[in-house]
Amino acid sequence: MAVGLQVIRQWERLIILRFGKLTEVRTPGVTWLWPFINSGSQKVDLRERVLPVPSQTAITKDNAPIDIDFLIYYKIMEDAAEKPVTEVRDFISAATGIATTTLRAVIGDITLDDVLAKREQINSVLQVKLDEVTVRWGVKVLAVEIREITPPRDIQTAMNRQMAAERERRAAVIEAEGQRVAAITIAEGQKQAEILRAEGDRQAEILRAEATRQAQVLEAEGFSDALGKIYEVAKNVDGKTMSLQYLETLKRLGESPATKFIFPMEFTSLMQSFRNLGSG
Repeated sequence: MAVGLQVIRQWERLIILRFGKLTEVRTPGVTWLWPFINSGSQKVDLRERVLPVPSQTAITKDNAPIDIDFLIYYKIMEDAAEKPVTEVRDFISAATGIATTTLRAVIGDITLDDVLAKREQINSVLQVKLDEVTVRWGVKVLAVEIREITPPRDIQTAMNRQMAAERERRAAVIEAEGQRVAAITIAEGQKQAEILRAEGDRQAEILRAEATRQAQVLEAEGFSDALGKIYEVAKNVDGKTMSLQYLETLKRLGESPATKFIFPMEFTSLMQSFRNLGSG
């Protein structure tokens, strides 16, 4: 690093070495480095950074070789900014080697199906294990993200067939479920239609019965009124008129072919009334 006037940015720290010995960590601002005395001083960047780990081959618990590449997100801890300078010579190479070794150890304890299904869990395990190692270098591993997992070609072909079969099975299940729902909907509609028809028939019967009852009531009322009027008229008919009615009836009886007649007891009263009429 050049000596002389130096500007330390907000995200930087300057590790000061005096005659090759660590003396201090300078914070952001303008500072001066003495020639020869502060030679070897270094700046460190405290910002979060990403380290891509190239594709690595690992063997799963069930002996399936897979290729995995992933990313490591890390940052230098402010309170240990000097450690990446004093504790490790090449942090990038060291971190990549540790990540590769850790990856193979983690994958070796997991079956292929779990590797494919539990990516988030593998990320968390890798992050914890890497952080346990890098903390001594003053580096905090913030996250690990697996980008791609590539199984062997024959296993990938079998997986594709399995996924195709699973999709077909799901499609059949969805179709059957749709048919079931449609059948239920149709049956429900038919049931509601039957209920509505029955309700309509019942209402129609009620209306017809009500109409019949009203007609009967009106007929009875009319008959009652007729009887009342007949009664009123009958009260005003005198005896002579009734006698004439009797005579008319006797006349019709005489014209009939019958040879035997039965006269009511009132007939004598009728004759008496005629005698009275004649004497009058």
